[in-house]
Amino acid sequence: PIPGTPQDLTAHQCINIRLPTYGGIFAWGLEKDGREVKVRGEGQLVFNSLGMRLSSALDGLGVAYMPEDQVLPYIADGSLVRVLEDWCPSFPGYHLYYPSRRQQSPALALLADVLRYRGD
Repeated sequence: PIPGTPQDLTAHQCINIRLPTYGGIFAWGLEKDGREVKVRGEGQLVFNSLGMRLSSALDGLGVAYMPEDQVLPYIADGSLVRVLEDWCPSFPGYHLYYPSRRQQSPALALLADVLRYRGD
């Protein structure tokens, strides 16, 4: 059955990620009504790339914790389904931090302009 709570993930094969800078298996950060839960899903598949997790989920090998913007097309066409949607915190967007505007390189200025553009 589809998991209804974070604890239900223990009954599923989870597709995990190991981040080199994190030092181990990444804990899934879930949140509902101000209550945060960190879940370490059990599963035999552990990758260090988003593409491999996505491919494995599309192949039906388990449940994966993925960035929404990466999976929306697959949800729209029915290839993937959302689980624990009410436990997924919203993501306000990316942020760019840089030391100073006075000594900004042309490349950084261009990058900041591109990231600011929303296409509205």
